[in-house]
Amino acid sequence: MTEDVIRKIIHIDMDAFFASVEQKDNPELKGKAVAVGGGGDRGVVAAASYEARKFGVRSAMASKSALKRCPHLIFVNPRHSRYKEISDQIMAIFHEFTDLVEPLSIDEAFLDVSHNKMGLPSATAIAEEIKRRVKEETGLTASAGISVNKFLAKIASDYQKPDGLFVIKPKMVESFIEKLSIEKFFGVGKVTAEKMHQIGIFHGKDLKKRSLLELTRLFGKNGAYYYNIVRGIDHREVDPHRIRKSVSTENTFLDDIRNKEELKIRLEELVLDLYRRLQRTKFKGRTINLKIKYSNFEQITRSRTVLHEITDYKEIVELSNNILDQLELTDSIRLLGVGVSNQIKPNEVVQLTFDF
Repeated sequence: MTEDVIRKIIHIDMDAFFASVEQKDNPELKGKAVAVGGGGDRGVVAAASYEARKFGVRSAMASKSALKRCPHLIFVNPRHSRYKEISDQIMAIFHEFTDLVEPLSIDEAFLDVSHNKMGLPSATAIAEEIKRRVKEETGLTASAGISVNKFLAKIASDYQKPDGLFVIKPKMVESFIEKLSIEKFFGVGKVTAEKMHQIGIFHGKDLKKRSLLELTRLFGKNGAYYYNIVRGIDHREVDPHRIRKSVSTENTFLDDIRNKEELKIRLEELVLDLYRRLQRTKFKGRTINLKIKYSNFEQITRSRTVLHEITDYKEIVELSNNILDQLELTDSIRLLGVGVSNQIKPNEVVQLTFDF
């Protein structure tokens, strides 16, 4: 670990946030297996309580599959405005300790407490106090990870969930990472992990043996990232002004879809969800992005850019369908996604483009 400046970074991650909010607001759900999402044949689990997770229920799982694993599972419709309300409370607590707060989503954030408002020398004491305040003011539990950079703090927050607190101190970094299974590395997905396994990389110590040149050859631009993080190097700063670059939603179908007419029906359902997310986040962009994954796992993305900010639901449907109409589908579809990106900057001159 070769950071020039030792920072104190905390990653706070709420425990099963959506499901926990529902259990808090409805005491009858406390201690029960709860899934937030649609319970129909085509429904998808958005979040699962820890009681449900014991049965293998996970987010993004088809509701039908979730019920097979947990027949007594209780489905609850999501209440995004309520989640946002509680998220605002939690973020306000974070800001009492530092202005360097970088939200990653509605229920997690990085905090740089190297120079905190309370003048406390211990990041651990700050994390403990934040957890206490969150529990006291919202009734919910959070897990905290503490270390010298963002990569390590995020790994640490997941280490003793739920209601956990784990510290990776500077002197622990090297040995901790060497023992860490490659699947636990933030930024290493399932496909990459399988590729690493094929070449004998199972833990950090295996990854550390590979040269920068070899990792770059095997994994492209991500090779340098893997080379650095296995040595505990992550110079990314906590950015309180990080700008959202896009809003999107997607769905993996229970059964592959083979014709465009059915695909358009599914697309309109997705656009409705996207529109709600745009309203909630107040995000406005000028590019519509369509993502398709075929049954053979080949993935394509197509986009269309217009001169103005896209805010109208019907326009999103029309633009999305126009993109779909121009596609020649080569196989049945297992996943469909749609999103909006490309915010217009002040005083920016925009040209109309069609990116195919």
